[in-house]
Amino acid sequence: MDPHDLLFVHRPAAFACDGARPAWLDPAAPLVVRREATASGIVPVGARGLQRNERCKGRIALADVAAILTPRMLAEQARTAEGDLPCIAALRALAPRLDALGVDWGPTGGAGYWLACRLPVLRATSDLDLLVRLPDRPSPSLVAALCTLQDGQPCRLDIQVDTGAGGFALAEYARGGRVLLKTNDGPRLVADPWEAA
Repeated sequence: MDPHDLLFVHRPAAFACDGARPAWLDPAAPLVVRREATASGIVPVGARGLQRNERCKGRIALADVAAILTPRMLAEQARTAEGDLPCIAALRALAPRLDALGVDWGPTGGAGYWLACRLPVLRATSDLDLLVRLPDRPSPSLVAALCTLQDGQPCRLDIQVDTGAGGFALAEYARGGRVLLKTNDGPRLVADPWEAA
């Protein structure tokens, strides 16, 4: 399991936040894998509700995981996703362009969550969050091509890059200088996110 994967559990009580299950958490809602060092057999996860202020983090036992949806699996649904919200329209339009770049990609955030469970978490103002997995340092031309995906989109696009050892914002990397690399051991400011691993 990797950060941004969505997990469905066998029993709702498997997840608790500060010792209790949030009243706003829908039993059909998936949990989101997050970055944190944990003991073997324990998965760090976050839960979200229908409102932006309904968020909490916790852990579940690996044995309680019933199903996993990865961003890559959700990318398959993105190509035919129905709906007229700007972020979903952008997702449909960007899918063939991302495929043409030959990268491992998928929707995360609200759009990925909506594709996974169809709970009404999206708004007309929702951003489109995408994850691109790049275990090796990309060429400058690939970075430039990914950056141009924002051009002409009906919503804000946020691309996160995952190296396998951590994740960072593509826009921050493209600006040059150090980037904030999110790892299981916490965030680190690094000059090269691939060498930092």
